[in-house]
Amino acid sequence: MPFLLSAGKRFPALACLLLGALAACGFAPLGLWPLTLACIAGWMALVHDAHSIRGALWRGWLFGLGHFTINDNWIQHAFDFQDAMPPVLGYFAAVGLALYLAVYPMAAAGVAWRLRRGRPDTAYVLVFGAAWIATEWLRGHLFTGYAWDPLGVVWLPLIGVARLSALVGTYALSGLTMVAAGALLMAAQRRWRLPVIAGGTVAFAALSALWTNAPAADPHGVRVRAVQPNIGQQDRSDDDGARVFAALARLSGTPGATPRLVVWPEGVLRDYVEDGYPPIAYGGTTPERTRQRIAALLGPRDVLMTGGDSLVFDARERLTTAGNSVFAIDAAGRLGQRYDKAHLVPYGEYLPMPWLLRRLGLARLVPGDMDFTPGPGPAAIALPGFGAIGVQICYEIIFSGEVIDEAHRPRLLFNPSNDAWFGTWGPPQHLAQARMRAIEEGLPIVRATPTGISALIAADGRLLATVPHETAGALEAPIPPALAPTLFARVGNAMAAIVAALMIGLAVATRRQRR
Repeated sequence: MPFLLSAGKRFPALACLLLGALAACGFAPLGLWPLTLACIAGWMALVHDAHSIRGALWRGWLFGLGHFTINDNWIQHAFDFQDAMPPVLGYFAAVGLALYLAVYPMAAAGVAWRLRRGRPDTAYVLVFGAAWIATEWLRGHLFTGYAWDPLGVVWLPLIGVARLSALVGTYALSGLTMVAAGALLMAAQRRWRLPVIAGGTVAFAALSALWTNAPAADPHGVRVRAVQPNIGQQDRSDDDGARVFAALARLSGTPGATPRLVVWPEGVLRDYVEDGYPPIAYGGTTPERTRQRIAALLGPRDVLMTGGDSLVFDARERLTTAGNSVFAIDAAGRLGQRYDKAHLVPYGEYLPMPWLLRRLGLARLVPGDMDFTPGPGPAAIALPGFGAIGVQICYEIIFSGEVIDEAHRPRLLFNPSNDAWFGTWGPPQHLAQARMRAIEEGLPIVRATPTGISALIAADGRLLATVPHETAGALEAPIPPALAPTLFARVGNAMAAIVAALMIGLAVATRRQRR
C-alpha cells in the first residue's frame, strides 16, 4: 500500500485503477475489509489532490473501473452456458459492465472534489460519504438498478458493525464506511478527532455482537429443510428431468411428527405443476402427477415450496409469456399460492432493447427466446401451520428496502436462487447480501440453491446452517424467530437520505467552526 500511495503522486491514474481493484478484495469470498478501507483512504487522497474537476472525475472513474471489474468477475461464467454466444464474450461483458458502473464512484468523487477546501479534512470526508450514499442509491435504481455488493457489505466479518444497517440500512452504512476510510486518511495526517470517533464506534459496534444476538429458535417448533442437489446448469436439460427430480427427492428427508417446510431451489424442477396448459406443454406427464410425486415426499402437515416456470397461453394455445415463479404444494398435492418474480435480471430473464441487440447477435443468458414477465412485487404466501412466508427469487434479494410486503410482514423470507451461473465469487457474495437483508428487516431467511451456497440465516444476520458450494446436501432446523420490525424496516431508504443530510450538515458545521 505505501508503494501505491507513493507511486500515486507520479502515476495517479494507474494508482486509482489498482486501488479500486484491491478494494474489491474486502468483499466475499476474500473478506479483507481492512484492505478495502485503506484503499478507499488512498483513493480519497488522490481525488482531493486532482488539479481539476476533470482530473477528479477521471480518478473516480478509474477507481470504479478497477473495483467493479474484479468484484463482478463472476459474470463471465454465465456465458459458459449460452450456445448462442461465445464464452469469451463473458470477459468483455464483465469489463463492459464495469465501464458503466464506474460512473457512480466518478460522480461521488466529483462532488467531493468540488466542495473540498485546502487539505483533506473532516468536512471533505463527510461530503464524500454523503455523495457515496446518493450515488450508490442511484446505482441500485437507475435503469432497473444494479445493487450488487454495496460497500457496507464489507462489514459482515464484523457482524456487529454490519448490524448498524438495522438502523440506517445498507446504503447509509456504505456512506459511514466511507467516513471510516476517511478517518484513516485523517490519522495519516495526525488529525485525531475523526479517527478516535470512528474507531470507537467501530469497536463498540463490533463488540456488541457478543451480547446482542437474536433469540434461539424453539427446538420443538416447525422446521425448515433446504435442499441443494449440486446439479450444475449444464446438467439440467429437459432430458435430465428424471435424474434431477430423483436427486431432489433423495435429499428432501423423512417426514416426522413436527411439520416441515421443505424448500427446493430455483431452476431445477423441469415439469410444470399448474393446471390449464395445453397437453403438449407437459411433455408426456401431467401437473397432477407431478404434484402427487412431490406430495409423496411430505408428511401430513408438511408443505413444499419450489421454484418453477409459470406459462401463459392465448386462446389459440400459443405461448405468449412466462414467469419465474415459486409454488407451494401440500401433502395432498394441492397447489397453493404462487409468487412471480418482479425484479427480473436484464440480459438473463429479459433482453433490453431487443430490436437492436438481437440484430447484433446477442441473446439472453437463460436459454429460450421468450422474455419473462415481471410479477407485481414483494408478497407473502400464507401457508397453513407456518404463517406468512415471504419470497424473493435470486437477484431480488440484493435490493435493500424492497424485499417484503409491508402490509403483510412474513415470519420468514424464502430466497430460492440459481447461483450455478455465478462462478466461485458470485455465490458467497450473493449469500452476504441476503444476510444484510435479514439484518435490515429483522427477519430470518432460508436460501436454497442448486449448487450452493444454501443457508439458514438468523434475523440478526448470523449463519445458522449452510450447505457448502458445489456440495450435495440439505440443511434442516427449526425456523428461527423474527425480530420486531427494525427502524430501517419502518422507515426504509429514507434513512439513507437522512444520514446523507446529517453528514452534509456536520460538514458545514465543522467548516464554520474552523472559521
